[in-house]
Amino acid sequence: MNPTGKSVAFLVSKEGIEQVELTEPWRAVAEAGATPRLISPEPGTVRAYHHLEPGDTFPVDQAAGEADAAEFSALVLPGGVANGDLLRWQDSARDFVRRFLDTGRPVAVICHGGWVLIDVDAVRGRRLTSWPSMAADYRNAGADWVDEALSVDNAGPFTLISSRKPDDLPGFCEELVRQLDKV
Repeated sequence: MNPTGKSVAFLVSKEGIEQVELTEPWRAVAEAGATPRLISPEPGTVRAYHHLEPGDTFPVDQAAGEADAAEFSALVLPGGVANGDLLRWQDSARDFVRRFLDTGRPVAVICHGGWVLIDVDAVRGRRLTSWPSMAADYRNAGADWVDEALSVDNAGPFTLISSRKPDDLPGFCEELVRQLDKV
């Protein structure tokens, strides 16, 4: 695989990111030779969590409103309940996601990271998985929700990679890198 020279956007809110759902895909992307970049609605730093316990802080590379979505080969939406909920109502986050979706490039979402996809109407008719508490939200948005460790939907205008939880990260990261290699 040779994703060298490619950049991957990791879109997160100011806080509430499930740390391992940020750091493991980040590591996989970097080890594959691509450049992970942290995008958030606000500049500065973001706070990750280990479930409800505060985790590490991470520097934001670029504010969502200033980032050029076309520069990225893939978009990763890490989970965390607060992260997913905060992203969905922030205009710059929704606008960045819409601009990225227009590129037709892969989107990888895990756990609660997909609420923003619901809010930009990007899951209608798509097959995906998530943390089980989001099943009704996805179904109400017109998606085909499945309870599987990994779902890869190539039937729409962009490849949609999804997983449920931290235990699913090995397959999620492997598929992310595989799809990145195709871009």
